[in-house]
Amino acid sequence: MLVTGCNGQVGWELVRCLQPLGEVIAADRRQMDLSDLDAIKTTLRNIAPDVIVNAAAYTAVDKAEDNELEANIINGHAPEVLATEAKQIGALLIHYSTDYVFDGTKSSPYTEDDTPNPINAYGRSKLMGEETIQSVEMDYIILRTSWVYAARGTNFLRTILNLAQEREELRVVIDQIGAPTWSRLIAETTAHVIRQSQTERTNDLFQSNLYHLTAAGETSWFGFTQAIVEQARRLPDLSLTLKKIRPIPTQDYPTPAQRPMNSRLATVKLEKHFGLQMPSWDTALQLCLAENI
Repeated sequence: MLVTGCNGQVGWELVRCLQPLGEVIAADRRQMDLSDLDAIKTTLRNIAPDVIVNAAAYTAVDKAEDNELEANIINGHAPEVLATEAKQIGALLIHYSTDYVFDGTKSSPYTEDDTPNPINAYGRSKLMGEETIQSVEMDYIILRTSWVYAARGTNFLRTILNLAQEREELRVVIDQIGAPTWSRLIAETTAHVIRQSQTERTNDLFQSNLYHLTAAGETSWFGFTQAIVEQARRLPDLSLTLKKIRPIPTQDYPTPAQRPMNSRLATVKLEKHFGLQMPSWDTALQLCLAENI
């Protein structure tokens, strides 16, 4: 199994969670730079993996507004190359996408059958990746996730923990809703998906598909912050100076890229096909903090 983006939030967990399934080749940007399409072809032909897990992506949402071409190459064109090469070597491609392919105007959780309508450059680039993979007739699984966090790297959880040790008050958006999803949960679920998919492929039962993969439940960024701080206060090694978390509307926190107000993704299709039950976002958060902070 070849894992791209092995030093990222999801990639780092994948390298560990996939070990029981077989040999894992971990590729960072030096080994496989998704902005170099020719290099992708060369690397894949040399390695010829059975499974390609593409955890690499251009994820700087706000910077993508000014660098849409680069985002499109990494998130849109590179997946097509991965898919084309996977077809040539008979590999299964696992690819991650995002809630940002939707505009966030729906009043209930989005399903896989809902029509995408991205409202920022990052979302457009990720939708392009979905579409280019689907245009190649080969074996793939696309997993859309949302609000990814981890105990390492740069993400919302780490940012809040750092700020809570430096400031007395935080202002956090309350009107964007989604499901914070721990990178470990994504990696463990991916391992299960690969194991079952490879069995299906062996028995000629496999069908390429797109699934939503998030933790269960929903909250706002404000609610997520409250939960992070509440659980962090129970940890012996952290000293928080934070006294107040103030809820604010999106309009009071302008960003270069517009965010969907509703990022909820329905996971029924994934759970039914793979026999899973996704844990609640707050339970996963508690496990993440207890284990890693």
